[in-house]
Amino acid sequence: MPDFDMLVIGSGPGGQKAAIAAAKLGRRVAVIDRPDMVGGVSIHTGTVPSKTLREAVLYLTGLAQRDLYGQSYRLKEEITVADLTARTRHVVGLEVDVVRSQLARNQITLLAGTGRFMDDHTVAVRDATGQDRLLTAEHIVIATGTRPARPASVEFDDRTVLDSDSVLSMEKVPRSMVIVGAGVIGMEYASMFAALGSRITVVEQRAGMLDFCDVEVVEALKYRLRDLAVTFRFGETVAAVERHEAGTLTILESGKKIAADAVMYSAGRQGLTDELDLGKAGLSADGRGRITVDEHYRTEVPHIYAVGDVIGFPALAATSMEQGRAAAYHACDESVNPMHHLQPIGIYTIPEISFVGRTEDQLTKERVPFEVGISRYRELARGQIVGDAHGVLKLLVSPEDRRLLGVHCFGSGATELIHIGQAVMGCGGTVDYLVDAVFNYPTLAESYKVAALDVTNKIREIDRMKR
Repeated sequence: MPDFDMLVIGSGPGGQKAAIAAAKLGRRVAVIDRPDMVGGVSIHTGTVPSKTLREAVLYLTGLAQRDLYGQSYRLKEEITVADLTARTRHVVGLEVDVVRSQLARNQITLLAGTGRFMDDHTVAVRDATGQDRLLTAEHIVIATGTRPARPASVEFDDRTVLDSDSVLSMEKVPRSMVIVGAGVIGMEYASMFAALGSRITVVEQRAGMLDFCDVEVVEALKYRLRDLAVTFRFGETVAAVERHEAGTLTILESGKKIAADAVMYSAGRQGLTDELDLGKAGLSADGRGRITVDEHYRTEVPHIYAVGDVIGFPALAATSMEQGRAAAYHACDESVNPMHHLQPIGIYTIPEISFVGRTEDQLTKERVPFEVGISRYRELARGQIVGDAHGVLKLLVSPEDRRLLGVHCFGSGATELIHIGQAVMGCGGTVDYLVDAVFNYPTLAESYKVAALDVTNKIREIDRMKR
């Protein structure tokens, strides 16, 4: 008889939910992770600390209040790294306690150490003293997550040449910084450090940034970041980064040179699979350390599952949780609905971006007719109260059946607001529901009614022309 019904390697969002789901179904479950990483990358170096840092930046700089109190408004004149990390340490500590409590409450054994396969049913758990303990399980879930990818040509010192993990432990707020990569993580940190007053240069080899987002939203973000003195170098590739006593010198292939206090690389993520000895279990990973799975999150070995960032796209904490739950249910022969195709995307830049459904470009390419409804925060009482004159909510609506095809939001609370649109779309609702619904006043959610009225008026004008 195996030691456990399910053994989960990794305690991040995917691993936690897989373990808890199996435990709720009466299975004997254990989770393996290093004692300093309970909660996974998400809690320690990823989602939670970066979003907490963002809140600290917004609070201490007073950036969101400057439309009300003037452009010189600032809660604290000299913001130190200690000011920023105090909030992060507090939140991370609380989140780790929550994870430990949830695992204990569900009688899940938490094993301190690192795991590696001995065969497809056996994992060796190595503790801090280097001792191995062999454990067997009927089912195994790999939820090891990822780490920042580090180009071999770059010499990282985690002080002046950093990645998105080591940037969280900087010694001081840099006066200037080069950020290589204009993806989600790169743009989130670019906006945070720009808000702190750092002079930021973003270098991206592609012609643009966030090309999966609405074009107008991306343009609005660029405008706001340029207003914070961010410089964009699109279509440029870094040839070398030199470290000097006075800072760093980034040399581009075009010949340009950029002097800065620090350089942060945001060059994608690498799956944490190189120490798992996957081959002993009959498994393999691709060049980015990612494991291939089927629609049930099974690997090529049917009783071994993989969930979360280690399987690649979409690599979000929210989707990882659902993957973990679905994998555990499948392993326990419990019926589970497939994950809904409507998944919201949230980008924690300053201001936030969030969307669900398709973009204007996608609909145009697919030749799907649509009409656009717009609501601007500056026209909402709540927008004036919170001091956000730049926020926008956009509805994309089918003029034929009046269903929502996409919702795009830019501004304060965008990642919260998007769920209203997601719920209406997921339930097959039409824009008429938003027209007829009563929203609390004053709220930012009222933007849905304003945008819905805007788009239905446009559709009505077109219908009149047909008569």
